[in-house]
Amino acid sequence: MNELTFRNATAADIPALIDLVTSAYRGDASRVGWTTEADILDGQRIDAAGIQGDLDRPRSVILLAEQDGQLQACCHVADENGHGYFGMFSVSPNAQGGGIGKQLMQRAEQHVAEQWQLPTMQMTVIDCRDELIAFYERRGYVRTGIKKPFPYGDERFGIPKRDDLQFEVLEKPLGATA
Repeated sequence: MNELTFRNATAADIPALIDLVTSAYRGDASRVGWTTEADILDGQRIDAAGIQGDLDRPRSVILLAEQDGQLQACCHVADENGHGYFGMFSVSPNAQGGGIGKQLMQRAEQHVAEQWQLPTMQMTVIDCRDELIAFYERRGYVRTGIKKPFPYGDERFGIPKRDDLQFEVLEKPLGATA
């Protein structure tokens, strides 16, 4: 296996991004990895219009990690209200646990700190995803206690299988440690 290469996504990557994000979070295929949301959400995780919107926004980039020409991971970073925002983080289920996600996170944090000079990175995580939150905590993110409602009724974000979902904001200071 060759080392990872990183690049910014383009509109031509949208179909592959939809496949990757869906495989990491939805349906039986996602159960191969540990990031699955299949027990709490059904339906789609992302759509082409949402990805195109992220690509078109100023100070917004979708970063791709590829190995041997194959898309292995992606994430979206943006400048939101003076903080970096980290989202759409997806690693191919077959590649999870191999360090690809950690490398991509570091690249995203470096981009936000160096390109946009933002002091912190924030993300929202469904607050019942304890294993996922612990993963982020091991990488320097802290729970802020700030909660945001889950968009019930908007199937662009999935079809909930339970009625107690909400997001929690996690945050990490950037700079010398990023």
